[in-house]
Amino acid sequence: MSRKQRRSGKRRSGDKVPGAAHRAGARVAKGRAGVTRGRGPHPLDNWLLGLALSGIALTSYLTFVAWFGEHPAYCGADSECGLVQQSRWSTLLGVPVAFWGLLTYALLARLVWRLRTRPSSWQMALTIASVGAAVSWYLTSVSVFVIEAVCAYCLVSFGIANALLVLLLVRRPAHMPEHEWAKSLPGPVGSAVLIVFALFLHFSGLFDPAAGPEKPYLKALAVHLRDSGARFFGAYWCPACQQQKALFEASVDRLPYVECTPNGRNGLLNLACVANDINDYPTWIIDGRRYPGVVPVVKLAAMSGFEWSADGVRKE
Repeated sequence: MSRKQRRSGKRRSGDKVPGAAHRAGARVAKGRAGVTRGRGPHPLDNWLLGLALSGIALTSYLTFVAWFGEHPAYCGADSECGLVQQSRWSTLLGVPVAFWGLLTYALLARLVWRLRTRPSSWQMALTIASVGAAVSWYLTSVSVFVIEAVCAYCLVSFGIANALLVLLLVRRPAHMPEHEWAKSLPGPVGSAVLIVFALFLHFSGLFDPAAGPEKPYLKALAVHLRDSGARFFGAYWCPACQQQKALFEASVDRLPYVECTPNGRNGLLNLACVANDINDYPTWIIDGRRYPGVVPVVKLAAMSGFEWSADGVRKE
């Protein structure tokens, strides 16, 4: 082959390279564009985010009023809403149930936002939404069938939680094999059932008697102590005071308790504690007599003239 032919062959080969590279680049760009479109915002994303933010606003308000001892608007102490908000189902692990709802909605808002660009976030969002909706169903059922009262705020949260779950089910990234129904549903459903069952056991008093139903004897004794003028002086940081309260289990809120350090351990004392010269916690004052330390339930009944019988309560 002559030198001229070799040069001509090189030019012909070189002419093919730019065209092939252009076509390959176009295929890559097209593939990337397809991936981008598949991972872009879904028409339901704005609705999901709006519902999550609405849930955050609602539960933030309910948490605020619960922590500051107020009643939500249009929710008086004697109203059905007030009964629900003051029931033993309104707190969980010492904090308002609304606070746990706030955490749930905040986490969902975060996951929904990530879902716009990361379809893999859908599975976790579905799990959280399933748990939230299941808990909402449980608490709403308790409200209707046990407390026999309804709360408008709770019903709004119930609607938001279930709407989030339904929209997330519709929002499923069907193009991803790992999000097939057979693979996606067992985890969220199992988690929801497990959480609701744990809540049922908790409010049955299995883990914490104070969260369970009231025992008639302890309830009657606590009411008798309060109505007879007895006083139970203590401090929130006092371990013995917590032991005394634990003896009354779910009826603890009925005790005539006086907090002596409302301004902190080193703050000003409650005037009632100063007037009664309270130096030891806890201290009971019953019929003018002082009883320092933890007093057993039986002794409290005897000292206050309380007697329990099958027919009810009789005060001597």
